[in-house]
Amino acid sequence: MARVAVLIVAAGKGVRAGGGVPKQYAPVLGQPMLRRSILAFANLADTIVQVVIGDGQADRFAAAVRCLDVLPPVVGGAERQDSVRCGLEALESRAPEFVLIHDAARPLVSAAVIAGVVDALEKGAEAAVPLLPVADTLRKREGVRWITVPRAGLLRAQTPQGFRFSSILRAHRAHAGQNATDDMALAEIAGIAVVAVAGEETNIKVTNAEDFAVAEALLSARAGETRIGSGYDVHRFVAGDHVWLCGLKIPHDHALEGHSDADAGLHALTDAILGAIGEGDIGLHFPPTDERWRGAPSWKFLKHAADLLRAKGGKLTNCDVTIVCERPKVSPHRDAMRARIAEILEIDAARVSVKATTTEGMGFTGRREGLAAEAVVTVRVP
Repeated sequence: MARVAVLIVAAGKGVRAGGGVPKQYAPVLGQPMLRRSILAFANLADTIVQVVIGDGQADRFAAAVRCLDVLPPVVGGAERQDSVRCGLEALESRAPEFVLIHDAARPLVSAAVIAGVVDALEKGAEAAVPLLPVADTLRKREGVRWITVPRAGLLRAQTPQGFRFSSILRAHRAHAGQNATDDMALAEIAGIAVVAVAGEETNIKVTNAEDFAVAEALLSARAGETRIGSGYDVHRFVAGDHVWLCGLKIPHDHALEGHSDADAGLHALTDAILGAIGEGDIGLHFPPTDERWRGAPSWKFLKHAADLLRAKGGKLTNCDVTIVCERPKVSPHRDAMRARIAEILEIDAARVSVKATTTEGMGFTGRREGLAAEAVVTVRVP
């Protein structure tokens, strides 16, 4: 039983944001906004994540959360309050102690804000909400005049809004149809005492098309660190009529010996990605003693490494593969190799480099006993 449930509300149509898709599935710095909102809670211990989606959004949801550990989605209702109730009722059988209700349109929520909400609940609060003072001067139109609205005591509510699970579920059931704009409002109606915790200016709600540019600028400023990974692989030539290199089957007067298809280029690239994220090497994930991988296509290994990178919230910036051999010639196949690697990694081919060199007749590659491959990657990780 998880101690904390995270309930992400993503059932809206997002019509004000434009772009042709509901805004929660639109990309923010290369990743769907919903995915970024989920990843914000990735370091919260003993947690389950439930997402409430709109009717007909199942395929978009599946693509957005690929490789993330989330529960099957729940379809929401006509209003936000209805959607939250659907999500809470889906979580009831799991009996979490606390629930954090968060808008998918707030992808920049920080670990500090989340920790502040959880800490207040653990210290005995029945509800905890991030709040910020109003900084701007407020005006209200009355006829032809603009009246200044005193801002003393006015606060802006953000999410996640945290509650003891049983209390907020009871409130939603008892006060259905109130059309509360957020769960803090419903808690007040139900008589639940709310504790204020510090919000953050950067925890913006992406509402309009212009907000996407602001969100991307803020994310770029805290985009994480750049890591570099390297990989190296060697295979000997044996009797055969083709080799696999960088995902392509290339006619040749020899084959490459290996437990899988012996694609040295993809093996080196797989190791480079695994190394950049601290996940060991290809042999750890696909042992050569395991018969499941005999003759296996190496693109599966590379895709696995890329999926691990995405699961950590990371992004591949670029990759560079060098094939070391006398034969076969790589240059006639270079563009096709780049395209195939880009397809496997789901990145732009402009981020992929493939090149070749020889050892001028020296060593095992010079004697045409086999070939080698080196790879270097750069990745960005949170």
